[in-house]
Amino acid sequence: MLDRTTQLTNLNPDILDFQNQLRTQYDIENQTVKSGQIDFIGSSLMEIFPIKKMQLEGNLNLDKIIYNRGVRATTTADLLAHMNTLIFDLNPSKIFMNIGSNDVGFGVSEEEMVANYDNICQQIATRLPNCKVYVMAYYPVNTKAQFGNSDNEHTSLFHVRTNASLQAASNLVAKIAKKYGFMPINVNQGLTDMQGNLKPKLTFDGAHLLPEGYQIVLNNLMPYLKTTRLN
Repeated sequence: MLDRTTQLTNLNPDILDFQNQLRTQYDIENQTVKSGQIDFIGSSLMEIFPIKKMQLEGNLNLDKIIYNRGVRATTTADLLAHMNTLIFDLNPSKIFMNIGSNDVGFGVSEEEMVANYDNICQQIATRLPNCKVYVMAYYPVNTKAQFGNSDNEHTSLFHVRTNASLQAASNLVAKIAKKYGFMPINVNQGLTDMQGNLKPKLTFDGAHLLPEGYQIVLNNLMPYLKTTRLN
């Protein structure tokens, strides 16, 4: 398994620079956000969720604003290092969390991932006791179809990141969520084919969703976005 130093070293310097720029942008935006709204947190799978555009162009009929605080190539350790920027500075009333798929993909040990996830949930429960927290099951992937990725890109993305490993990780974080009274949710209905793989038409690389895929996810999320209770 990779330790944290190795993970950071292996990341493209351009990605590290982008992460820092994006978090700086979030810090600036956080100064003028409306308190008590909805916070989407996670890695690239959350960052590229076009929820801002969907809110501007669609009629979601929500009484709260959704702020997206996803950051690409991040892990549970990254989220722990930036909890104020990505969560607490917004003082959200609801959090939708999809973080940890990179822990699986980067080869972070299960022990480390579980410890980090537990720490994240503990901090949220302590500092935001009235916040409704929804822990999302990880999206499925498609390791079989061809998306124009090079062999190196394919190996890097799917060496460990499989539907089986992501399902196992989803089960782990669901248990942690329940420990803190948070709600595990699975909003993946409609994303998979008959074999359980992410439909090729919904992804550009087998792991990341296209807008059509995010529309399906949003439709599945709507009952949780609108509800005022966890159950």
